[in-house]
Amino acid sequence: MTLPEFDPAYGLWGLGLYSLLAATLLPGGSELALYAFLRQEPNLVFAALGVSTVGNTLGGMLSWWAGRYLPRWQKLERLPYLAAFQRWGSSVLLLSWLPLVGDAFCVAAGWLRLHWLPCCLFMAIGKFVRYWLVAQTALPH
Repeated sequence: MTLPEFDPAYGLWGLGLYSLLAATLLPGGSELALYAFLRQEPNLVFAALGVSTVGNTLGGMLSWWAGRYLPRWQKLERLPYLAAFQRWGSSVLLLSWLPLVGDAFCVAAGWLRLHWLPCCLFMAIGKFVRYWLVAQTALPH
């Protein structure tokens, strides 16, 4: 009896789902998942970068949406990172990939009612650059 061949498309679906969940308040390291995937399937680098970026950005937008619809129970003066958002606006979300504070940035952007489109674009750019750097370390040279 032989084992069935592994279809890399299933791995891409898993990578996308894991990247989405890792961008929410759930713990997880999507960088490690991307690294491991690319060590096994280096020929799928562009697909893996796209899937990871889209999944992680969708997860960040879920956090933005959660912040958008949270009740305004806290005064603006006490909101974490308020000064950064007042100075830089949605471009702060270029750093939404950072551990711990990245999720808070996404929630804060939603709570501050920043427009979703620039938030989504800045999130995607920051997350793509981070994944691209991970891919550079994972791929054989």
